[in-house]
Amino acid sequence: MNAQDQLARLRLGVNTIIPEDDLRAKLERSVRDGRPLSVKLGMDPTAPDLHLGHTVVLRKLRDFQRLGHEVVLIIGDFTASIGDPSGRSETRPPLTPAQIEQAASTYQAQCFQVLDPEHTRVVYNSEWLAPLGFAEVIQLTSKYTVARLLERDDFANRFAAGHAISVHELLYSFCQAYDSVHLRCDVELGGNDQLFNILMGRDLQREYGVEPQVAMIMPILIGRDGVKMSKSLGNYIGISEPAQSIFDKLMAISDAMMPDYFRLTTDLPAAAIAELLAGHPLEAKKRLAAEIVTIYHDAAAAAAARQRWETVFSQRETPADIPTALIPAAELDEHGRIWLPKLLCAAGLAQGTREARRFIEQGAVRVNGDKIDDTDAELALEGETILQIGRRRFARVERGD
Repeated sequence: MNAQDQLARLRLGVNTIIPEDDLRAKLERSVRDGRPLSVKLGMDPTAPDLHLGHTVVLRKLRDFQRLGHEVVLIIGDFTASIGDPSGRSETRPPLTPAQIEQAASTYQAQCFQVLDPEHTRVVYNSEWLAPLGFAEVIQLTSKYTVARLLERDDFANRFAAGHAISVHELLYSFCQAYDSVHLRCDVELGGNDQLFNILMGRDLQREYGVEPQVAMIMPILIGRDGVKMSKSLGNYIGISEPAQSIFDKLMAISDAMMPDYFRLTTDLPAAAIAELLAGHPLEAKKRLAAEIVTIYHDAAAAAAARQRWETVFSQRETPADIPTALIPAAELDEHGRIWLPKLLCAAGLAQGTREARRFIEQGAVRVNGDKIDDTDAELALEGETILQIGRRRFARVERGD
């Protein structure tokens, strides 16, 4: 495939390419010289399971592989011992060697559920970061200013708020950027939260006389609670989870999330996705869940998971088409929870909290099929929540932020 056609294919599903002209030039040279590009992804082993959010980037790496390029998968065993501060409002605790080893041991097999192992080079960044002497670290840090580091949103916000920023967090960016210097990468992929680190790698490559890499920034998949899918937040769907768990979790995402999930995590063509989304949302969500379970298990497991979900759903006598109420963030407490009587009122199922309490006391209230008899109950709105009063009154509630 010529360079222009490769670029058109690689653009699909990407937020931004910085700079695109450099990627075009690299692809043209690759075609001319017959040399594949070196495409980097760094992953810190912070938990043993990869999740669907990771696969957004992995699937783009697979596109590069199918075009004949080499993927360099960096297992950040060294950087995980520092703790990636990206997007954090406080210092992230470093992991112990035992925690890192446990998580890293599962990463390669999980990545190869998406990537072609024959065109993937797996490396550990402790190989080149651990041997660096103190003088070499000082030389590395001399190539960047504190002012530039404080341009990062997470650091800038914490500094302005008077929150502590540990020096080791500043060094994390240097470590990740030096990975690109050492490996002489042509392209690095990541989400918006990694943009600063990726661009810093580009800057340091230039300082060390290495041709700067291209930054390819991918969309971030939203988790079941409406924020970035993250292992540390516990809102993720792991690709190594049992088929039933994956299916059930996907059935709990909001209808508004489905277009991105279809586009970023399945192989369905755009026309098929549009047709599904134009139909009944529940049927579209079942198809989404089945497609993803099939990818990471098989079609038989997807069919069994769907049948079990439908059986449970039917036994609870929950209608397929029920109204949805969006609950504003202002109605939730600092932990994202809301008092159940207040939630019943917000969903239009009770005229006031006194009536809502009476329904609960009478045993008429169910949440996701489970009877609730505690009038002081508080709920955390994670994904889709089904409220029921009696046999025929239902409401679906979701966070509105």
